[in-house]
Amino acid sequence: MTPDKTSDLKLPALPLDSWKDTLATLHMWTQVVGKVRLELCPLVNHFWNVPFYLTARGMTTSAMPYERGTVEVRFDFIEHKLLLENSDGRMVAIALKPQSVAEFYKKFMTALADLGVTVKIWTTPCEIPDPTPFEKDNLHKAYDPEAVHKFWRILVWVDQILKEFRAGFLGKVSPVHFFWGSFDLAVTRFSGRRAPERPGADSITREAYSHEASSAGFWPGGGDIKGPAFYSYAAPEPAGFAQQRVRPAAAFYHPQLKEFLLMYDDVRTADSPKTTLMEFLQSTYEAAAESGNWDRQALER
Repeated sequence: MTPDKTSDLKLPALPLDSWKDTLATLHMWTQVVGKVRLELCPLVNHFWNVPFYLTARGMTTSAMPYERGTVEVRFDFIEHKLLLENSDGRMVAIALKPQSVAEFYKKFMTALADLGVTVKIWTTPCEIPDPTPFEKDNLHKAYDPEAVHKFWRILVWVDQILKEFRAGFLGKVSPVHFFWGSFDLAVTRFSGRRAPERPGADSITREAYSHEASSAGFWPGGGDIKGPAFYSYAAPEPAGFAQQRVRPAAAFYHPQLKEFLLMYDDVRTADSPKTTLMEFLQSTYEAAAESGNWDRQALER
């Protein structure tokens, strides 16, 4: 039998404190690029038109429509470049190096203009406290290429596992995609039923959670979560979800986030990281499906 290279991979350590300044900068850079994708791509349910996708060298917006052609933006986390390509054959490269968000924003918008792409974006970052508009952000300017490369290597591995997990579901399910707002790699399964209205919710939240969902993914950490972690939640959360027993033993329910969490280091150091993560993904999905009365016979392969 062919060895499972996915589970044999030695995963790197990436303590949050070791790259938190670089993380904050990279988060803002991805938001600059992501806002262009938001403007150029037609709305898809649950805002699936906005995330990025993992590539063999980094992440991509995928081809975005513009006038009679397309433009694509790719982060290369091996050579540490941002590549902008037009379907007419032109390409512009920007070095990923220590530079402020304001400087990166100016270079990026100039590069788009050089390719003939004129687009106006809302420059206030999303999903962070006390946001500073991109053109005024001279605080975030750290870039540690080694740390970014490690983060991308982790994402590549997680992307493979989430895609394998995704394949076992017959119902509506999202792509495996990277949300630049919340800065996480995620996949979401749906029961097929509409969710109850959320009183007072904004238009983005109403669209994102318009249908019953079980979502799981990977996040580099922040706030009181002091390291990278895998998460899984149900929306809306059914009665009894938080009390369900999930695997592995290191997984726990976070009452403020209303999510099950499994710290990355508990996966990284396990005898079989892949088996450990798949147990978490499957058992937390089952917790959502069972407590939410999903029609599992119809939805699962």
